[in-house]
Amino acid sequence: MESVGAINLLLLLGAALVLAGVFSGLVANRFGAPLLLVFLVVGMLAGVDGPGGIAFDNYAATYLVGSLALALILFEGGLHTRRSRFHGAWAPAVMLATVGVVLTTALTAVFAKWFLGLGWTEALLLGATVSSTDAAAVFFLLGTGGLLLQRRVGSTLEIESGTNDPMAVFLTIALVEIILSGADAPGWGILLTLVQQGVVGAGAGLLGGWAIVRVLNRVTLPSGLHPLLVAAGAVTAFGGAAVLGGSGFLAVYLAGLVVGNTPIRAFPTVTAVMAAGTWFCQIAMFVLLGLLATPSDLVNFAVPGLAIAAFLMFVARPLAVWLCLLPFGFPPRAVAFIAWVGLRGAVGIFLASLPVLAGLPNAQLYFNVGFFVVLASLVVQGWTIAPLARRLRIGLQGMILRPRRVELDLPGQLERELVGYPLSKDSPLLLGSRTLPEWTEAVLVVRDGHVTTAAVAGKFQAGDYVYLLTPPYRVRELDLIITPRGE
Repeated sequence: MESVGAINLLLLLGAALVLAGVFSGLVANRFGAPLLLVFLVVGMLAGVDGPGGIAFDNYAATYLVGSLALALILFEGGLHTRRSRFHGAWAPAVMLATVGVVLTTALTAVFAKWFLGLGWTEALLLGATVSSTDAAAVFFLLGTGGLLLQRRVGSTLEIESGTNDPMAVFLTIALVEIILSGADAPGWGILLTLVQQGVVGAGAGLLGGWAIVRVLNRVTLPSGLHPLLVAAGAVTAFGGAAVLGGSGFLAVYLAGLVVGNTPIRAFPTVTAVMAAGTWFCQIAMFVLLGLLATPSDLVNFAVPGLAIAAFLMFVARPLAVWLCLLPFGFPPRAVAFIAWVGLRGAVGIFLASLPVLAGLPNAQLYFNVGFFVVLASLVVQGWTIAPLARRLRIGLQGMILRPRRVELDLPGQLERELVGYPLSKDSPLLLGSRTLPEWTEAVLVVRDGHVTTAAVAGKFQAGDYVYLLTPPYRVRELDLIITPRGE
């Protein structure tokens, strides 16, 4: 019975941590703090040196949870990325996600070797663990943060953050294996393995996405099971690619792209549940990473950690971005902004846990330095993205406030869904600055508690609830037309 009581206590503590993270979001919004940083702090307060006093050092469990969470986060990122956003952005994004990661790793390794006195392989491993931008952080700050960016810049950042994890994961695992074996790096072997990871991962992702779409549209499922099927399919694509020797992270992102750009049943339900699921994944990851961190130990790594973080933010990332984007004609202010949005997040600490799992010498150095890099990135870059976008004229005028909408799937067809919006007096639609496009059709209006057709209601008024038929993949365009902008 004592074990049952311990399990119940663990469930209670876990739920309490999640609730603390959720409600701390109110404080974060009030003072402008990045929410992911808040979840990290909540985990640290619950840890062994905080008021919670929870002793947690299970890196294997953290790796398992991190793999699952990152898979779902990347899938949801692909789910919301429209095929049209790849126009003019896929080539620079892929360059940043491959060559950019390698350059960032190499430049950081040069500094780490000089500043920390590490060997070349150890310095490269440290650089690899912090070389990739974090999809969770970028998707959150560019999406739910409400920042409107120029299309090419925003698309490049989204695609890069969703596709650069495979390269960072591969470099980290390869360097860990080299250190364990004590051998020199077999260059051609690494190159062939990298090609295999990309080809198998891409194939598994495209096949997995196609299979999810086929099953969703051909099999009649009870209401509510569609999101569960999609999530299970995403994890299957991730695990299948990894088992076959490919990149699971690339596979799951491509699977999300296929599903998100194909008409499917219950699309509103799937996207809503996946959005909630990725929120939970982010909370779980950052709370766990906060629990793993021991502030009394972190103090000893503050100087090297902050030095690496500063070099990464102000030298390595900007130089790598400039070299990668040189052939693509980006203006200097766009290059500067893309360089600054090199947000590090849970991926960095997740990768830094691999040396600990492998039992490498100086394993705690990688983890604690990675922790400081993430902390500095969230504090310095996370707080300054919106002001910098306005200063560099990368952000469009104003910000899109978080849309309030209802999406309803219409069984029997896949082309359109019913979307409902409340109209405020500041809506661009009422101010006359925007009009309803030809691809959407107003069908119902709720006014003063009464439901009527749009034809009978006539001109829209403030306080109306308007319901429109629209293609599922164009709902976010409607947000810009109907939702007011803030400063």
